[in-house]
Amino acid sequence: MTDTVAEMNQVMEEADCLVNEQQVQAAIRNLADDITDRLRDSNPLLFCVMNGGLILTGQLLTQLKFPVQAEYLHATRYRQETTGGILEWKLRPDADMNGRTILIVDDILDEGTTLCAIADYCRAHGAKEVLTAVLVDKQHDRKAQPGLKADFTGLEVEDRFLFGFGMDYKGYWRNAPGIYAVKGL
Repeated sequence: MTDTVAEMNQVMEEADCLVNEQQVQAAIRNLADDITDRLRDSNPLLFCVMNGGLILTGQLLTQLKFPVQAEYLHATRYRQETTGGILEWKLRPDADMNGRTILIVDDILDEGTTLCAIADYCRAHGAKEVLTAVLVDKQHDRKAQPGLKADFTGLEVEDRFLFGFGMDYKGYWRNAPGIYAVKGL
């Protein structure tokens, strides 16, 4: 246990801060404004993607200027590893999506495999429209679909192994207040 704590503390000590807390908060305010402008009259159903989307969703919800129904789902490809595997549903949404506008909120758009699978699931369950919001879009050319973008993006960040503000490193540091990159990754 102490080896893990020591390792995680060393990861943070050596990490590069790519986006500080104030910049993250400004990005969330901009996301909230854009989402409010687009969805204020549509009675959307918001899905927080656990665990990564938890911090963003919690802070975003308080800044949306319209009534919103919020739920959560849990789909993952990482399971506390540093590379993704096959999509695993830990908790599928059970809210009625039929004819609704769905907003999926997650921490990061990396390759987008998980986000695309969740969006497809919502469409298959009757969603009228599915939109996505992410705090971070990692810039690279390995997207699940060419040109894949979220409908609402807070920040664009370089292609490194990121943690903080919902994103984790081996299950730790989701609570870091900014966006950090692991040294050497």
